[in-house]
Amino acid sequence: MTTLTSDAPRAAPPPATLFAVTVFASAALVFLVEPMIAKLVLPRLGGSPSVWNTSLAFFQGALLAGYAYAHLLQRLRSLRAQALVHGAAMLAAMVVLPLRINELIGPPSSNHPALWLLGVLAVSVGAPFAVLSATAPLVQAWHARTFGEGEGPETASEPYVLYAASNLGSLLALLAYPLLVEPTLTLHAQRLGWSGGYLAFVLLMAGLAIAVIRAGQARGPVRPGAIEAAPIAWRERLIWVALAAIPSSLMLGTTTYITTDVASAPFLWVLPLALYLITFIVAFQARPAIPKDVTLLLQAALAAICLALLPFHASPFFLLLPVNLGAFFFTALMCHQALVARRPPPERLTEFYFWMSLGGVIGGSFNAFLAPVIFDNVWEYPLVLVAACLLRPWGDWKIDIFTTAMLILGVGAGVAMPILNTFVAPHVFARPLFAGFSQIDMFELGVKGCLVLAVIAAYMVRRHALLFFAVILILWIGAESTADRTTTDQTWRSFFGVLRQGETQVPALGGPTRMLSHGTTLHGAEALTPRWRCNPLVYYANSSPIGQVFLGERAKPALRIGAVGLGTGSVAAYVRASDRLTFFEIDPLVIKISSDPKHFAYTTKCARGPVDYVLGDARLTLAEQPTGVFDILLIDAFSSDAVPTHLLTVQAVQGYLTHLKPDGVLILHLSNRNLDLDGPAQAVAKAAGGVALIQRFRPGPNEDRGGWPSPENAVIVGKSRAALEPFVRDPRWKLTDARAVRPWTDDYTNLIGALWRRFLQKLDPYSDL
Repeated sequence: MTTLTSDAPRAAPPPATLFAVTVFASAALVFLVEPMIAKLVLPRLGGSPSVWNTSLAFFQGALLAGYAYAHLLQRLRSLRAQALVHGAAMLAAMVVLPLRINELIGPPSSNHPALWLLGVLAVSVGAPFAVLSATAPLVQAWHARTFGEGEGPETASEPYVLYAASNLGSLLALLAYPLLVEPTLTLHAQRLGWSGGYLAFVLLMAGLAIAVIRAGQARGPVRPGAIEAAPIAWRERLIWVALAAIPSSLMLGTTTYITTDVASAPFLWVLPLALYLITFIVAFQARPAIPKDVTLLLQAALAAICLALLPFHASPFFLLLPVNLGAFFFTALMCHQALVARRPPPERLTEFYFWMSLGGVIGGSFNAFLAPVIFDNVWEYPLVLVAACLLRPWGDWKIDIFTTAMLILGVGAGVAMPILNTFVAPHVFARPLFAGFSQIDMFELGVKGCLVLAVIAAYMVRRHALLFFAVILILWIGAESTADRTTTDQTWRSFFGVLRQGETQVPALGGPTRMLSHGTTLHGAEALTPRWRCNPLVYYANSSPIGQVFLGERAKPALRIGAVGLGTGSVAAYVRASDRLTFFEIDPLVIKISSDPKHFAYTTKCARGPVDYVLGDARLTLAEQPTGVFDILLIDAFSSDAVPTHLLTVQAVQGYLTHLKPDGVLILHLSNRNLDLDGPAQAVAKAAGGVALIQRFRPGPNEDRGGWPSPENAVIVGKSRAALEPFVRDPRWKLTDARAVRPWTDDYTNLIGALWRRFLQKLDPYSDL
């Protein structure tokens, strides 16, 4: 009988495809569990970009733990010992299966949401995630010891190629979850399926370990000196860290920027992460699909164009999105190709991955934890993009006349922009010589000319990293100083995102009107002229569906009102002295802004009755309220596209209805640019046992001019038809049709379906949506 001792005859090595399949499977499991656990836990924190960034930072930390574990495991010279330890670790991690949210940490904290999220992720999925993350470097190390130099096929003799297979598994799983898994499987089925996949992976890993040991590699070191390889200088390690940190930070910065300042469309966060994985696949290929020279050329062009356009948020979406994603992709690819070029011999493979992972953690942590504290805007993105250009080849110090001229041109064009802004535009363009021209047009023409010259100059000096860095830094600073900031007078930033207060002129309201935006989504407005100051505006205007309900319920002498989502506090304008309003808000910064009369007066000067605030996730805080107390309960949390789906499920609506009086009205405000929430809301209302009406409100050109109304979709739900009787008689309200869409539950939601329906509606010119 053949035994697995060191005296056993050396068997044929396992096929190289077995190594590739193992790392592919582990990576796929890792990237399936990330969005899955996010779906389980992140809605409790409102689904803001910072929630996703914090989760990514946690997963990068768990990846680092896995890589550190794999590196320490190499201190065991015997492959059998490594396999036994790793097998024990895989079995120990099964204690958290089947996958679920561990309630050990308690409910979420709005004051310290990042710490709560990190704790929940750690106790719920940290152990299996770290063990799975260790697979790629560990299996590559086994691969290097199984196939000596010169042995096996070409893919076998280069263990680093397996890293491309690992990232391919990650990419396919990342795309499969929103497109296939989420729309077809309930969360219960997903959790059980992933847990079963983990068990299958344990068996696959055990089979690989047995095959490797039987190949005869358990007899000690592969060759003398393999473990005691040549030492690596600390300077080299620091370079590895920097080359890994920049793409990691840029990935999160790009995600925050495009979901905050470009568009708030769902699943946009997938694009930077998918491109990030593709850069690893390309960089670690045996024959890279994109040569390094092409990468450097395109990185220079796109980085310069991106930094020129970044300050100008009014640029078209179809221009900003590809430019930003392209700049990120080629900058990340540039760094990862430089990493591959500096990779050590296979004997140092696990250490290389450890330092690379540490760089990822540093970059991700900077964006997730430090940037929201020290910046009031998404400044980390352009700053890191500029810094990344120092990682380009530095070239020599022989600078010819042409390069010098381009340097002077680029610096001059960058410096000229703030001069145009502060001196030329207000003084020179105001002279009679330019009387026939618009000052704004002349100014914009001058700025655009400077931008074009600076971008061209930067591209021309791209072979010298320091010169390129200097030109694009001055280019970005000049563009920032010139960009139109007149519509934004104050910006705040918290864990939940970037809030902007701005003003615009609305003639119907007598002039200036103050607005509050979260990213690209308007969260309310207030007229600054005394006559209209306390008029509820936009979604809350008297003529809007929300306004109709509040005015219709005034027949009752005293109203008890609840509102999920504060915004500017516009509905407080409807509060009479006999009424009482309670806001349920997850972001303490929103409460601070809206309750300060220096910013908005609805809650402090317009409401005649008491206004209360309850901080925290609405599902949890509403559950603590007495049952049967509200005359009106407004759920106003769906306008942005980071939709907290847990507030629009059958179980959620059932909970809302229990808090209504018998004749109370639940309002679901469903206006959303990119998601059709009407269908799920109608289906949910019916499944929850309520009676529902829907209104798709489109104001006419002269309708309610004092309310500045905007298009609005809303569903109202009552415990009985009698509760909605005043609105049943109103022809503007229609009975809902709940047949077309499967109702969302705590176990099932389908954002892809909602996104697709909205897309089809936009294609239909006769749609009333």
